Amino acid sequence: MSTTHMSVPTSPSSIRYDHALEAEITRLSTAITQVSELRSMYRPRWLAIQLLEGDEQLLAEVQSLPAAEAVLRTLDASSAHLRELFGEDVDVLLTDQRYSFVNSLARDVLTHPAERRRTLSEKIDRVVTNRVLSIPIFLALMWIVFKVTTDVVSPFVDWIDGVITGPFTNWVVALVGVVGLSGTWFESLLVDGVIAGVGGVLVFVPVLMSLYLALAILEDSGYMARAAFVMDRLMHTLGLHGKSFLPMIVGFGCTVPAIYATRTLDNEKDRILTGLLVPFMSCSARLPVYILLAAIFFPEHAGLVIFGLYLLGIVTAVLLGFLLKHTLFKSQTHVPFIMELPPYRVPTLKAIWKQMWERTASFVQKAWTVIMVASVVLWFLMAIPLRGSGTFANTELDNSAFAMVSRSIAPVFAPLGFGNWEATGSLVTGFVAKEVIISTTAQIYAMDAAAVETEAATFAGELAAIATSFVDATVETLKAIPLIIGINLFPEEAEAEPSSLMIAMRDNFAASSGGHGALAALAFMVFVLLYTPCMVATAAARHEFGNKWMWVSIVGQLVLAWVAALVVFQGGLLLGLG
Repeated sequence: MSTTHMSVPTSPSSIRYDHALEAEITRLSTAITQVSELRSMYRPRWLAIQLLEGDEQLLAEVQSLPAAEAVLRTLDASSAHLRELFGEDVDVLLTDQRYSFVNSLARDVLTHPAERRRTLSEKIDRVVTNRVLSIPIFLALMWIVFKVTTDVVSPFVDWIDGVITGPFTNWVVALVGVVGLSGTWFESLLVDGVIAGVGGVLVFVPVLMSLYLALAILEDSGYMARAAFVMDRLMHTLGLHGKSFLPMIVGFGCTVPAIYATRTLDNEKDRILTGLLVPFMSCSARLPVYILLAAIFFPEHAGLVIFGLYLLGIVTAVLLGFLLKHTLFKSQTHVPFIMELPPYRVPTLKAIWKQMWERTASFVQKAWTVIMVASVVLWFLMAIPLRGSGTFANTELDNSAFAMVSRSIAPVFAPLGFGNWEATGSLVTGFVAKEVIISTTAQIYAMDAAAVETEAATFAGELAAIATSFVDATVETLKAIPLIIGINLFPEEAEAEPSSLMIAMRDNFAASSGGHGALAALAFMVFVLLYTPCMVATAAARHEFGNKWMWVSIVGQLVLAWVAALVVFQGGLLLGLG
């Protein structure tokens, strides 16, 4: 028994575009038909569409043919006519109409149930991407992140600080004594230079780990894509490109990759403008500075102050971008921002740990390279006497080369409330890396502090103390978790005693500001937020945008930071604050 199969002949369906588009496609196809080399290799209509879409490889091939001059002239004329007619690039027009054709075809051949059930992601997005609720939700999540980094993990910051300044320093001093170098400049270099500088930065590793953990959870869950989608609306409202938000998000981690991320923007003006705005996003290197000063001067509202600084950076970038977009970078080209929103998913432990560990490891690597070198150089500058009767590594810090150079620059910052050489010097070294501001501060006050007598302890006893203090820090961290939502389950807890560094910095800012230390510290943090990023980020800006825009960025950010800090301090005085 045989069965006969009948086949139904099929032919590919041809997409019919808008009348004006079809007219130009036909016009270009006719020109292509006149060139025998092109006619023999490609279907004229297909080649015409590819050329209008901007296929660089095919365009180069056509340009190599002497007989194709008429095709190139027709292509230029058709592209210009369509852009003028529709106000969009031709490739965008073709893509949009192609998707319209696909949607129309899908409606004709697909049958949907009378009532389609919404997925969980769609239900969540009805709230998370809501036009009214989306931005408040985004700000609320950022607020939770900063509460975690300031309130929850602070016990571990104190624990690492205690380990570095206590047992670890004692072990280094003991080893130096064993080799007969106790009391020499080499001991001072290790203790006051390397340990004080690098250790002053490493104490903030728990803070950065918690920040990277929170961001990894938001990214792996699929929310960060929604954040970009939400902010795209705001960006377009202000005249900026939606893609500009992506480098800015990267900028919260590090300015350097954020500058290179501007390559995703097609328009040159948008790319340069975004590169100028990215440094106003607070990179993770600035966070330790905020945390240290906020803990000293605003202990009850540290999280609010830090959140406000991050928000100030965003607002500054948006307002400055709006101003520049409508003046210096005015452009009529509008390229749509298209992205696919992934479904929500439960973050995996492996993915979160990988992201958190890689970012934290990068920070620690910088501490052992850039920051250690900067700390050693800084120690030498502090050890060289330029006045007084001191000798190398045995001089009053106030008479050192570093103090003298910093003191010559300090008057520039006097109107801002922190015209002392200590604060000025840390800002200068902060150009190497923003973490160096912390290491500089730690070195200054470590070398300037009087020797403190400590009780002798055995190696085993110090190890036991480290383990005990770690347990205590863990318990304190668990107690602090309810503080995220404003619940204090342990109100009877006594406030921790301020460290010698905190006391010294509080007195220093109070003296330089005429008794308005908190206001001066706030102005200092605003300056750190807005002034020139690290030298690596500056080099990246030069590589991407050239010398001209690099200097525009450096000078512009310095001036803006100075003016903003002046407004904070002098405005605060006029209002009776601080």
